[in-house]
Amino acid sequence: MIVGIKFKLNESLYLKDPQETKLGKKILHTSILMIDKIGIESFTFKKLALEIGSAEKSIYRYFDNKHNLLLFLTSWYWEWVHYLIDVNTKNIEEPKRKLEIIIDNIVHATSENPLTEYINENILHRIVINEGSKAYHTFAVDEENKEGRFSAYKSLVKIVADVITEINPKFIYSSSLASNLFEMANNQIYFAEHLPKLTSLCTGKNKEDELIEMMKFFSNKLLS
Repeated sequence: MIVGIKFKLNESLYLKDPQETKLGKKILHTSILMIDKIGIESFTFKKLALEIGSAEKSIYRYFDNKHNLLLFLTSWYWEWVHYLIDVNTKNIEEPKRKLEIIIDNIVHATSENPLTEYINENILHRIVINEGSKAYHTFAVDEENKEGRFSAYKSLVKIVADVITEINPKFIYSSSLASNLFEMANNQIYFAEHLPKLTSLCTGKNKEDELIEMMKFFSNKLLS
């Protein structure tokens, strides 16, 4: 899945892999900072080109549009979470312990990796929380799904669903629970920061740890 600091992503997401070139990495790095600052709606390739001091047409050599760029960034993030889960559960046999580690990784997959200077995982995580659902809540979702554009997320959900089935083979909603753990991780943090009436999480520094406890509580109750 990972070669050095590069993830292999579905080729339908890009025209030219930005991980392969200096300009491509600059596009990824700067777009993350800009989307975090102004949001995907206000973000444009024209603004990005001005920020990186390049021609707008150079960006279009990598991505058809900003939607595909957002898909690339969210897919990169899910591959990063996938990688962390693989590494941290490698020698763990007990499925309940695996799920606990997975939940920890889902929430705390924000530590910056010094090997990927062009990707700030902490800021990218904020984009996934604030903008990630816009990558697949689109009119063209069915066609994009056929092209495999959501394969990184779907593969990650399957890994978690398989662990859930290991814990309780009779539990028939493993995929639903797995996907809801990811959506809960993103939505509950978003709610805590912007719509606090929709969550029981506090708005303090420990909301991530509180979220982990909440996710483990629901999982344990459903799988016991």
